[in-house]
Amino acid sequence: MNAALTATPQQSVARRLDSARAPTICSAMNYTLSQKIERWLARALLNLPDFLVRLLAGKTIVRDGLQLDPHVQLLLKLQRLSAKKLVKETASIEQMRANLDAESNILTPALAALEQVRELQLQGPADIIPARLYRPPGLAAPAPLLLYFHGGGYALGSLASHDAPCRWLALNAGCVVIAVDYRLAPEHPFPAGVDDALAAFRAVVARAAEFGIDTTRIAVGGDSAGGNLATVVAQQVRGEALQPCFQLLIYPTTDATLSSPSINIFASGFLLERASMVWFVNTYLPAHQDRRDPRCSPLFGEVQGLPPALLMTAGFDPLRDEGEAYAAKLSAAGVSVDLRRYDSLVHGFLNMTGGVRAAASAVQDAAAALRAAFVQRPT
Repeated sequence: MNAALTATPQQSVARRLDSARAPTICSAMNYTLSQKIERWLARALLNLPDFLVRLLAGKTIVRDGLQLDPHVQLLLKLQRLSAKKLVKETASIEQMRANLDAESNILTPALAALEQVRELQLQGPADIIPARLYRPPGLAAPAPLLLYFHGGGYALGSLASHDAPCRWLALNAGCVVIAVDYRLAPEHPFPAGVDDALAAFRAVVARAAEFGIDTTRIAVGGDSAGGNLATVVAQQVRGEALQPCFQLLIYPTTDATLSSPSINIFASGFLLERASMVWFVNTYLPAHQDRRDPRCSPLFGEVQGLPPALLMTAGFDPLRDEGEAYAAKLSAAGVSVDLRRYDSLVHGFLNMTGGVRAAASAVQDAAAALRAAFVQRPT
């Protein structure tokens, strides 16, 4: 058996509970010496004057008529020099998860303290679902909420990998954020992640009073695979008494058939690669699974009547075109959707806000959209 698929379900549960018990980024990460050096070097280089960053990055990369951000280009150059890959067939799944957790926090920004960060246990379809609640200071109850699902290709990612973005969004959007540590493949293939995401939404709605949450102002959101889960939740709860008021979809996966043009245009060299996407999909979906099932490919689902959405794509992202196709489908169905493409960025920019100005600006747009959505609450 491939070494990457040898983790047991018991090990997966233990990892998720350990992640849930970690109260801060620093305590969640156990950096190796090489990772510490990498963090220091990346931050030092990205803080150089712009002309030096451009010089070190090399000739500007242009693809599909777009120019890559020089800070991102320098990051990608460092990644190539270190021979890092998101998915390594020779690594165990636990090694890949630990690597992503560490890599995701290389460029975490300095953030003000929150009033509350605490661990939750939500009732899931199989067992408890670990989650983490973030509450910014001075927030009156009942407060708006963003229910957040992390990215990582349905197989990687955790509360630790997305701790900084959740803190950022809580502080800058002025809302409570609850991050959900849903079950991951290969130990828990599709539809386990979807089942957990739906259960988490319903559990939070049921416990809204306990969490000080306004049930008319619950948004769902996520990045990459988490963006997929967020919009799948929105599709699946249509017709229920309480539904999301907004969708925050950050470079979401929407089409498991892997057939959009940008997958080949940006097949390699831009952080997320086509080979990794194939591995993620094959790890997540059983061989017999219909890849057009809306629960894994929301692009083929019914979208009429869904809540408004901000859908963010990156110009140099293999997922760009399927995200934009989903935005077009929402718009054609009469759903209010704000599609924003960040031409110079790559997949994963959510975790680059501490070193890439264009990424920080993009995430500020996300926070502003959330604030506006919470003000425009249903009457």
